[in-house]
Amino acid sequence: MNSSSVTAFDDPDLPQLQAMKAHLDLVLLALEALTAIGSDEMLAVAEKLGLEEILSDRITLWRLRQASPLRKGKGRKKLDVDEARAITLISCTLAAQQQFAIRNAVAQLEKCSAKKSPLHHEPVLGDYLDRFNSLYQERMAEERQAATDTIQKLALKLLIDLLFYSSQVGSRRLWVALLERSQ
Repeated sequence: MNSSSVTAFDDPDLPQLQAMKAHLDLVLLALEALTAIGSDEMLAVAEKLGLEEILSDRITLWRLRQASPLRKGKGRKKLDVDEARAITLISCTLAAQQQFAIRNAVAQLEKCSAKKSPLHHEPVLGDYLDRFNSLYQERMAEERQAATDTIQKLALKLLIDLLFYSSQVGSRRLWVALLERSQ
């Protein structure tokens, strides 16, 4: 499928496309917060998957992530189908590589929920929530800033999503989730 066959991707201001771009960036943000991966790891996975033509360097990665409507700055506002698919594949490959860390954090979340104890009492989960909050506050536009409680709920939802995206069919699950946002 190429970008000319999907007209929704031609208008960068469509709300559905905005939601897709934001979700892709948030998935990567959650992975960064949980595992401390950075652009080098993202680019290495792109190369491993044969996507270096789409995602060749840090500047290209930064521009793609800046396409998110939640971000600060005036980055690139367009994202084509191939770029969205590449970010999806990279995100899910990274999630699969970090599946142990994801499962550990989700297990801590389940433990806290069962005991009704504060989430920050579990080290991995507390660190993840702190880093996610910090990265979100640092990177997202001020008019998009949310209360810490709202950011924490988003971080927890994304953590659970990462568990599904780390599976063998994770890229299909993320792609379907993105397509559902575009309807």
